[in-house]
Amino acid sequence: MATVQLTVLLPAIAALLGLLLRGTRALAGLVGTAAALAVLALGVVQFWLTAGTSVSVPTFGPLATGELAMPLDLLADRTSAVIAVAVGIVGLAVQVFSIWYLRDDPRYAVFSATVSLFVGGMLLVVQSSDLVLTLVGWEVMGWCSYLLIGHTNARESARRAAYKALLVTRVADIGFVLGLVILAAGARSTDLTAVISHWGGFTGQATALFTSTSPALTAALVLLLIGVAGKSGLVPFHDWLPDAMEGPTPASALIHAATMVAAGTYVVARLHPLYAIDDTSRTVLGVLAAVTMLWAGALAFAQSDVKRLLAYSTLSQVAIMISALVFSIQPRQAPDAALGHLFSHAIFKSLLFLAIGWLSVLGGGTAFVALRGRARGRGALEWSIGIGLAALAGVPPLVGFFSKEGVLAVAEDSLGGRDGGLALFLLVALLLTIVLTAAYCTRAWLLLTTEQAGGLAAAESAEGQAESLEEAALAGDDLPTSAHEGRPITVGAAVTVFALAVLTVFGALLLVPIEGIRVGVVVAALSVLLVAGVFVGIRALADGGRDPLERVPARLTARAENGFGVDAVYVAVGRAVVATARLVVRLDRDVVDAYPRGLVVLTRAGGRAGERAHRGAPSTGLLAVVAGVVAVAVAGVTVWR
Repeated sequence: MATVQLTVLLPAIAALLGLLLRGTRALAGLVGTAAALAVLALGVVQFWLTAGTSVSVPTFGPLATGELAMPLDLLADRTSAVIAVAVGIVGLAVQVFSIWYLRDDPRYAVFSATVSLFVGGMLLVVQSSDLVLTLVGWEVMGWCSYLLIGHTNARESARRAAYKALLVTRVADIGFVLGLVILAAGARSTDLTAVISHWGGFTGQATALFTSTSPALTAALVLLLIGVAGKSGLVPFHDWLPDAMEGPTPASALIHAATMVAAGTYVVARLHPLYAIDDTSRTVLGVLAAVTMLWAGALAFAQSDVKRLLAYSTLSQVAIMISALVFSIQPRQAPDAALGHLFSHAIFKSLLFLAIGWLSVLGGGTAFVALRGRARGRGALEWSIGIGLAALAGVPPLVGFFSKEGVLAVAEDSLGGRDGGLALFLLVALLLTIVLTAAYCTRAWLLLTTEQAGGLAAAESAEGQAESLEEAALAGDDLPTSAHEGRPITVGAAVTVFALAVLTVFGALLLVPIEGIRVGVVVAALSVLLVAGVFVGIRALADGGRDPLERVPARLTARAENGFGVDAVYVAVGRAVVATARLVVRLDRDVVDAYPRGLVVLTRAGGRAGERAHRGAPSTGLLAVVAGVVAVAVAGVTVWR
């Protein structure tokens, strides 16, 4: 099916052309936008053609690798088509919006090309039917995220955030690679279908070590989860994602909505038949998901910057997606629920990031002190932000409500089965996360649409806003500041935001072919009541125009905004690794290598001494000693005879 091959190839070709055309801004933008539009169209065609079917599509394989089969095929089915459509929607939105948002950026063409390559890497993961191709797409995304986060490389903070993202995800990828190696070695193939068939039913001729009942499968699946946790920002690898907000806002929309952090959910969904038969790996996944969704949700409420709030919300929402994959419900309920929320999240999270990017042009920054009340009276922009936050909170009938309820329904259905204890644990975590999500969404909405209370509080806010804007200017923030304030948005960028808002409202219709509309009446009613109650409570705390966060002790909020010092832990671990490496080098050089070097020195000294003795004129005493030794030797032999 040429459609699948083109879906992967076109973004890669657009990336190459974009770099070649980097001197011509208009053409570079046109190439990136056209490729994204083509990907979206091809995804729709693939969805139409794969109804109820699954087609293997060859590439340039197979490779001759001895006993290991490496076909390097792509896969076309309904699941890959749906996610390809989601990636196409977000990729197109980011490309169109970036033309306006980065209008004065001299490196815009490079940015556009990197976005295209990023999309191509994600689509390779989505369309891959081979573990090797999955790994290639996985690593391409890691590299592109580094480039996009550090796009404004004149700023030290952007460079540091890029390094941090690359190092954290690369360390986690060690587990991902090892897990793939174990799965491929057991099945003697890198083909996804062959791997699932072998490990799921133990078909083939591998030894007992590589069976579905062996610790090898558990080890492989847990190792894969380490890589997934790194890319998706699950605890303890979560702290790189909020720092990734140093990249331009359109880059944040791409990373958080439809690539990178969503890739882990997709890979686990593809391998769900194996996770379904391994209780240990699913328990590990469940604990990671529960801890991440609650921790990130709590930290999101404490943020003073709206982009960092959205970043922590992404961590929490990705954990919700992944929590659906903890359950062993068959045949497709769990993966469909996870991918349904992935699709939904891609729409409303890209809407939020791009709408906030638009608002930041008006306010000169993304801190709440800069954007306080800025959304009020902005017409469609105000309502777009409101729709996005409501979908994130799970307000019916928006797309976020139905996809979230799909995950809750899977947990509810699993209560009486094999996963009953784990299901109850996750269901409680999910309901608590709904409370936290509603709380920070309500706070964000109130701060963006209401003015600061008068008097001393207003004076302090104005002073804080001035300091915030001054710091942003000194840092060289990528956000359009006073030089661009009031710059009119283009029709294309505005239509992009409005189109995403419309999809957020009517997106539930798109969920029907993914997971259907599954809503548990009791749990849905409870979640709606929780959201409504939290909205009323947070609004009461904000009475008089106050920030609800002021009700929390300042020392606690300061630590929460800083992620409770997890970054310092990363730094300490990094320094410990560097110190250990230096110690190993010193021991290797000064101790282990000292013996061979010492022997060389002694041998060289002995050789030089012998050479001097051989070339020098022998003394009379030395000749007498030698003659005496020879005489004694001869006499001893003669007497012995």
